[in-house]
Amino acid sequence: MNQNQEQRFKELYQKYGPKVQRLCLGYTGNQMEAEDLLQEVFVKVWQNLHTFRGDSQVSTWIYRIAVNTCLYQIRSTKNKKSVDLDKAPLLVQSEPDNKELQVQLLHKAISELKESDRLIITLLLEEISYPEIAKITEISEANLRVKIHRIKQQLSLIYAKHERL
Repeated sequence: MNQNQEQRFKELYQKYGPKVQRLCLGYTGNQMEAEDLLQEVFVKVWQNLHTFRGDSQVSTWIYRIAVNTCLYQIRSTKNKKSVDLDKAPLLVQSEPDNKELQVQLLHKAISELKESDRLIITLLLEEISYPEIAKITEISEANLRVKIHRIKQQLSLIYAKHERL
């Protein structure tokens, strides 16, 4: 790659890295796994940056890579290990504040959703527009709005269950 491509990659990593990491965290519910997936996503971005044609926004392209990487990881490890999320400890640092605890509970609740629902709610939390989420998930915008409503209801129930524990 030439110097322009390296600079472009650095800019993409700085701009989208934190968002992709949160998307990965929404899928895994585990900070270390999310960081590993983040690195894997950006290795793929680096390897394929020269093939990006601009048919969609670069953010859509990167999120699609992230989603596919997360789904592949989840499917490949599903048979290797099984963790009961109700018994898994929250990653709590010393004396977390209330907001930090709420964020941890939210990530834990998100990790209990179906794969497709995790993707949608994580993208929504990243303030991705509805049209772009629809494009990334390959569903209509009208169907997306219905799904988001249902996901929010389900997430509220899961969150409330964990909040009582």
